[in-house]
Amino acid sequence: MNELLDLYLTFVRIGCVNFGGGYAMLPLLERELVDKRHWTTMDDLRDYFSIGQCTPGIIALNVSTFIGEKKGGVIGALCATTGFLTGPILIILMIATFLSNFADLPIVQHAFAGIRVCVCVLIVQAVLRLWKKSVVDGFTLLLYLAIFVLNAFSGVLPVKIPAAVLVICAGVIGVLASMLKRKEMAAAENKRKAKESSAAEGPDSGEGADQ
Repeated sequence: MNELLDLYLTFVRIGCVNFGGGYAMLPLLERELVDKRHWTTMDDLRDYFSIGQCTPGIIALNVSTFIGEKKGGVIGALCATTGFLTGPILIILMIATFLSNFADLPIVQHAFAGIRVCVCVLIVQAVLRLWKKSVVDGFTLLLYLAIFVLNAFSGVLPVKIPAAVLVICAGVIGVLASMLKRKEMAAAENKRKAKESSAAEGPDSGEGADQ
């Protein structure tokens, strides 16, 4: 029960500062879930973000569901998801109640402008973190460039490719590349073992021939 309550309260706090959503939340989730509580690893968190991007709903909300399920099964997923939603729902209700009376005030508009700048900074920081861990060799760089071009210029291409299709294609290419790389590594290892075995048997067979 204490673990479920901890899940709920943790994601209540995270949900209350969910400015920008999505990838803007990555630095906060990393600090709270990876560094502070050790509920997951950075590699797993990146995987959760990737899956959360492909599935319906808000990325950060989907990530909270994954973390909750990992810590407490289905009940944990419900607690984490409910906790994440509690803060934003209350804040949105308050804003919806009072914002129409103050939205035209210069101070409110300036505040929103400052929040937008902060969100941009958080997103850039998240992109840099994901870049360092994801684009690690020439192949991943080429894959990134291909997906970026297809997505960024989809409006001028003869056929517009949905983002979901690009994500699925990138995942399939990654799986195939991983299988090919493992096959090459296995072949290289077998070749190395064959050479070592041949080198070890060479002197013995030479002695037998002399005798």
